[in-house]
Amino acid sequence: MRKGWSVIPYFSKERKVNTAVSVIIAARNEEDNIARTIDAIINQNFPQDKLELIIVDDHSTDNTAAIISSYADRGVRLLQLDVGDALNSYKKYAITKAIEMASGDIIVSTDADCRMGNNWLKTVISYFEENDSYMVSSPVSYSEEKNRFEELQTLEFLYLIGLGAAGIGNRSPTTCNGANLAYRKSLFFELGGFNGIDNLASGDDELFLHKVAEKYPHKIGFCKSREAIVYTDAKPDLKSFISQRKRWASKSTKYKDKKVVALGVSIWLFNLALILSLLGFILLLPQFNWLLLVAFVLKIMVEFIFMIPVTSFVNRTSLLWYVPILSIIHTVYIVYIGVAGNIGKYDWKGRNVN
Repeated sequence: MRKGWSVIPYFSKERKVNTAVSVIIAARNEEDNIARTIDAIINQNFPQDKLELIIVDDHSTDNTAAIISSYADRGVRLLQLDVGDALNSYKKYAITKAIEMASGDIIVSTDADCRMGNNWLKTVISYFEENDSYMVSSPVSYSEEKNRFEELQTLEFLYLIGLGAAGIGNRSPTTCNGANLAYRKSLFFELGGFNGIDNLASGDDELFLHKVAEKYPHKIGFCKSREAIVYTDAKPDLKSFISQRKRWASKSTKYKDKKVVALGVSIWLFNLALILSLLGFILLLPQFNWLLLVAFVLKIMVEFIFMIPVTSFVNRTSLLWYVPILSIIHTVYIVYIGVAGNIGKYDWKGRNVN
């Protein structure tokens, strides 16, 4: 994975973009965030005649729709869903409907609580055109943390972003994030959109990436540029964090690539073995368990080495101090989420979905 990250070159080329783009956001009860996100997008250093912003209001019960409507004179298009309780995957449905009305050749998805620098879109589309890509994943990072719990989330999230980039660098894409994802509109329709994965609430990013990777793995890129980073917020409490991660983990049951499944199961079993070994050491063995210590130390070392360039990329190397504690916490977290994310339901935007 370290090699996969390192083989991706930094992208810094500036060029005049020639492709029409539709930025799509699915929003639900985001009255506190949506205006900031809209302002960040419509103020992009990007040709306005080639930029379209479509926001889908997913049955919001607050002022989200009204705030979006107030930007109508600046070209922001609002689509309001009205499908009641008939669906399990509202976000995929919202994205599909937005793409159907989109005029751009490239679809760029982001979230309603995100913020970007003024050169974000120009950088992503420049990379897209420079490499003749079909799909481009770009970096996402938490920022503006309020406490150490949120800083721990930032480090853990960067770990996921780094692994996603590394998989693309190794020509074996496994994960990406829908807060900063671009793909050709024609590709979406060619692959049947979300058909086959539309019964799951989550997966509009990662599972669609897998569909693309089945046919065009060499046409998937990662835009390794600081200008391309999208920033969002960590979860404010443990309950919302666990709910989000359960939603993310629920996608694993839909993986078609058996190598990815085998890797995930191996990681889960390794962490389970660490927990059982620790319990055995505490409860059963009076002598010091060197094998357990070596396993934990190696885990921390490998993760630390991998995270050095990733945190450096986003100018957050100060977070590396958290690696030892996060590595230990992560062991318990992985085992729990691996089970909890694949059984039962979870809360998402006030809905119970599975």
